[in-house]
Amino acid sequence: MKTPSHAIINLAILGKPQLPQANLIIAIGGILPDIPIFLFYFWAKYIARLPPATIWSKAYYEPFVQNVVALFHSIPLAVIGWLIAYYFGWQSVQILFISMILHSLGDLPVHNDDAHRHFFPFSNYRFISPFSYWDRKHYGSIVSLVEMLLVLLSTYRVFGFVNSYLGKGLLILVNAFYLIGAVSFYVRSLVSRS
Repeated sequence: MKTPSHAIINLAILGKPQLPQANLIIAIGGILPDIPIFLFYFWAKYIARLPPATIWSKAYYEPFVQNVVALFHSIPLAVIGWLIAYYFGWQSVQILFISMILHSLGDLPVHNDDAHRHFFPFSNYRFISPFSYWDRKHYGSIVSLVEMLLVLLSTYRVFGFVNSYLGKGLLILVNAFYLIGAVSFYVRSLVSRS
């Protein structure tokens, strides 16, 4: 899934109107697994100045990059982190790790040849889903539509208990971005048919 989708859907699942102080932690946990990918992309594009084709076909698959990405997407490591936080009674850290686990569980069914190693370091297994959140050869258009609908429904649920104007603005911005993307995709597909 797209990174903002994780934050919004996780808020819909974990967020509670009576605990608005947890919203930021839930959102951070929803995006944290993807932060190494963004940092890698920034380095590859702006520091190493690699062409986009090289970034995503070679550099991203270097062992060091893949290991860092796997660490942040590891379900067992997040469960261990949650257990430690539970033992010490660190409620905020527990919420963070639960949100990270939900992120990884959301990624499992929608990554095909770019699947993460969700059981690292205990296993290098990658679940190769028949679906992809972006690749049209693996139902990417349908998955993106479903993802967008889930984000819209999740936004409807959480909008009332997100108290900050910044949070509400980000929700609106993400939904607008997704809707503009869907409309432009629809228009492009109509133009290509004619």
